[in-house]
Amino acid sequence: MAKNMAVRRLDLGYFIRPASETGGPQPRVEPVLAYLVEHDRGLILFDTGIGTADNETEAHYRPQRRALQGALSDAGVTLADVSIVANCHLHFDHCGGNPLLKGKPILVQDVELATARGGDYTFDELVDFPGAAYEELAGEAEIWPGVWIIPTPGHTNGHQSLVLRQRDGTVVLAGQAHDFASQFASDHLARQAALDGVEQPLPTYQHWLERLAEFDPRRVFFAHDCSVWESPQPKR
Repeated sequence: MAKNMAVRRLDLGYFIRPASETGGPQPRVEPVLAYLVEHDRGLILFDTGIGTADNETEAHYRPQRRALQGALSDAGVTLADVSIVANCHLHFDHCGGNPLLKGKPILVQDVELATARGGDYTFDELVDFPGAAYEELAGEAEIWPGVWIIPTPGHTNGHQSLVLRQRDGTVVLAGQAHDFASQFASDHLARQAALDGVEQPLPTYQHWLERLAEFDPRRVFFAHDCSVWESPQPKR
C-alpha cells in the first residue's frame, strides 16, 4: 500500500446532454472532469478533456471547453510534467487533450483501443495522432506501487477505472463507470442487500463492483458528476 497520493480534480468544461438522452423533458448540463494524481514516481493524468468534434456533434452536445494547459497550470504543473496518461475510455470528451501529450504513455484497455479504431465511435485524430504512445492492457494491472487499473465495462466494453490504494483509505477514479455518484451508491447498496440475504427481487448491479469492494474504497470520484461518493463505514 502506497503513502497518500494527492489527487487534484481538473475542470475541463461542460456539455449539454439533450433531453433525448436524459430520459426526461429537459436537457442536462454535465461537467467534464479529469484528475491529476501525484505519486512518488511522477504525475498521472486521468482523462484529458473535450476534443475537437464535427459540426453535427458540436451542435448536438454544445460543448464548452476549458484548455487542459490552463487547468494544469492552476494545479501548478505543465504538460511536460505529466508522466503517464490513462483514459477511462476514448470518447471525445475524455481523450480530447491526448494529442497535446505526444510521446507520453497512454494506458488503455486493448478492447477499447480496438473499438476506437474500428470507426463510428470517436474521432480518429484524437486516437491515432503523431506521437501517440499507447500501452495496451488486457485486464487489470498495478501500474505503479499502489496504483491499479481495473476494468469497469458498461458505458463501453473497454472502460477502466483508476484505483489508488493509500494509507488512509482507497480512492477510486471511476470515470464514467457510473454517470452519477448516486447511481454508484444505489449499486453499492444493491450489492450490500444481496450480501445481507435480502429477499428478491433486488436491483442488479455491475459485476466489477465485487472487485472494487476488495479494495475497500473510501471515496469515489466521477467524470461527469462533481459529487463524490464516500463510504458510510469508518476506516478499519
